[in-house]
Amino acid sequence: MICEAIDVVTTDVCKFKFWEAFSTEIPRKEKGTFQRDKTPFITFVLGGPGSGKGTQCMKIVENFGFTHLSAGDILRREIASNSADGTMILDTIKEGKIVPSELTVKLIQKEMESSDNYKFLIDGFPRSEDNRIAFEQIIGAEPDIVLFFDCPEDEMMKRVLNRNQGRVDDNIDTIKKRLKVFSALNLPVVKYYLERGKLYKINAVGTVDEIYKQVYPLFAQFNFEQQV
Repeated sequence: MICEAIDVVTTDVCKFKFWEAFSTEIPRKEKGTFQRDKTPFITFVLGGPGSGKGTQCMKIVENFGFTHLSAGDILRREIASNSADGTMILDTIKEGKIVPSELTVKLIQKEMESSDNYKFLIDGFPRSEDNRIAFEQIIGAEPDIVLFFDCPEDEMMKRVLNRNQGRVDDNIDTIKKRLKVFSALNLPVVKYYLERGKLYKINAVGTVDEIYKQVYPLFAQFNFEQQV
C-alpha cells in the first residue's frame, strides 16, 4: 500500500510539472516558450511500419504548423546517445518488442516540454494498451484525435524493404516481428479509440496526395492557422 501511495504521488507530480509548462501564470525555466493561452492539442498517429504515417505527418506539419514527434526517431536518438537506456532500447527493438512504456512516455514528455508549440503529432504511439495507459497517467491527458493508417501487411513489408534508410529495424526478420507485434498489441488501442469516437481510419493505399486528401479535412475542421 505504501508503494502504491508513492506511485500515485510521483505520477501527480509529473502531471503537475507537465501542465505547469502550459500555465499562464507560472514562468518556465526550460528552453522554449509555450503559447500559454492554448490548451495542448494532441494527435496520436497510428499504423504499422511502412503504412506511410511519417510522410503524412510531414504534410500536416507543412499545412497546419504541428510539431511532429516520432516515437521511433526519439528512441533512435536515445540509442545514438550511447546511454544505458539507449542500449536497452536497441536490444528491445532488435527483438521486435515494445520499449518500456514509462521510458517512452518520459522521452516524449521531454520533447513536448521543450517545444514552443501547442499542437503535437505523436507518430507511432501508443503501440500498446500499456503505452496508452502510461501516457494518460504521466501526461494527464488523452489525445484530441487519433489517426489510424490502415494498410495491408504485404504493402507495408514492400515499402519498408524498399525505403533503404539504413535503419537497424529495416530488415525482413525484424519487420516480420514488428508486424506480428503490431497486430497483437496495436489493434486493441485502435479499437479503444474507435469506441471513444476519437479514431479516424485512413485508407493508406495510394499515392501520397491521394491519402492526404483523406487527412486534410480532419485538421481543416479545427480552423488551425494554415502555414504559408
